[in-house]
Amino acid sequence: MPDTPNYLHCGLCGMEFEKVDTVCAHGCPLGAYCTHVRCPNCGYEFPDTPRVLEWFKVLLARMRRAPRPSDGQTVCLERLQAGDRGQLLELSCPQSSRRNALTVFGLTPGTEITLLQRHPSFVIRIGETEVGLDNQIARQILVKKL
Repeated sequence: MPDTPNYLHCGLCGMEFEKVDTVCAHGCPLGAYCTHVRCPNCGYEFPDTPRVLEWFKVLLARMRRAPRPSDGQTVCLERLQAGDRGQLLELSCPQSSRRNALTVFGLTPGTEITLLQRHPSFVIRIGETEVGLDNQIARQILVKKL
């Protein structure tokens, strides 16, 4: 297994975080003997998933990924023109920190977005919020044209 951060997913609030970011990793007297993890956001405590089970989850998720329909309506944000509207389908960012940061601005699946400008950077509107994105991030946002 490659040396990638081991991201955990809180079942209560939905936040993704690394185990090293928890209070358990820094100050718990039980230390390495404890099998629970506490979410740094909401404080919910849950059992840590064994590494073997995580490996199988990743393997099965890769096998289950269905190809995107090529209906011409599902595109990355980079392909939209200024003024186009779309419904967010997926944030395909490999980094959970980036997904969490974009979620804070309202970029969640099902949200309607409007592309305001393409150059010098992409600017989108989500409700009353306007967010500027670079090209790399725009390529990782999949939308359905409206």
